[in-house]
Amino acid sequence: MKTQIISATDPDAIALAGEVVCSGGLIAFPTDTLYGLGCDPRSPIALQKIYAAKGRSAAKAIPVLISDPDQLDSLTTGMPEGACRLIERWWPGALTLVLPKDPDLPLDLTPYPGLAIRMPDHPVALALLDQTGPLAVTSANLSDHENPRDAQGVVAQLNGLVDLVLDGGELAGGQASTIIDCLGIEPKLLREGPIPFSAILERWNAK
Repeated sequence: MKTQIISATDPDAIALAGEVVCSGGLIAFPTDTLYGLGCDPRSPIALQKIYAAKGRSAAKAIPVLISDPDQLDSLTTGMPEGACRLIERWWPGALTLVLPKDPDLPLDLTPYPGLAIRMPDHPVALALLDQTGPLAVTSANLSDHENPRDAQGVVAQLNGLVDLVLDGGELAGGQASTIIDCLGIEPKLLREGPIPFSAILERWNAK
């Protein structure tokens, strides 16, 4: 496979990335935290390509990125009211929610009852997700290697393993998102991040 690099500002970039996703390929693109490696979340073949490209353990679920809360309908069931309040307050942004997954989603995406979902706060990522719909996305690096901050860093690790890289320039980087488990009556903190858990609890319980 030959990895193609195209500027994210190219007028054809988003449409080309959409074609790659539809054909079961892998794309890398900038988000508000790092470069992500993405594919169609409903394609077991594409998901297996992500695991193979990264050398990622199949025991690790792959998160999903969306560009609009309306896209949750195809991914989740039984959305908690508290989670809806968190979404209203912090999406798009550095908040990942583990929500009850649609049982029709492939086990290659996640073998667990919950699915980690986030809406990134980055114009290229949001434009791409508007085009493709939800994407299964993990960091665009080899497992246990440094997360690239630019397209050249992605290619240095994944050249020949990813079909297309959208070059959005060098990312400033930032703290990884706060991860909240929304599967129970009360939210659970799975990873600390920019949003304090005290603020999460206050918003969850707001009436």
